[in-house]
Amino acid sequence: MTIEQVSFQLILHAGNSKSFSMEGIKLAYENHFDEAAQKIEEANEELTIAHKSQYDLLSDYSSGKGVELDILLVHAQDHVTSAALMLDLAKEIINLNKKIYLAEQKGGEAK
Repeated sequence: MTIEQVSFQLILHAGNSKSFSMEGIKLAYENHFDEAAQKIEEANEELTIAHKSQYDLLSDYSSGKGVELDILLVHAQDHVTSAALMLDLAKEIINLNKKIYLAEQKGGEAK
């Protein structure tokens, strides 16, 4: 696989992960927490695929194989990083929404 193909794979799966994370957040705002959890799982699966491609590049590099560095790969790595951050934040936002929802159901405040 060429470095351009790897870069586009990273962008594709990182983008999918970010989209699923955002869908999870939106579902949590609507109090659909089971569906939100499913979207987070899908986001995690996509990010895992991206990380596998990233690992393969690092493995090639560490074994002495040349890895061509270009701006597309840098851009792709940025997508992976932002997808990982988005996933972590989505989990927190979903958990906060769930706490608020449960507190409101009990007639109290979220703690």
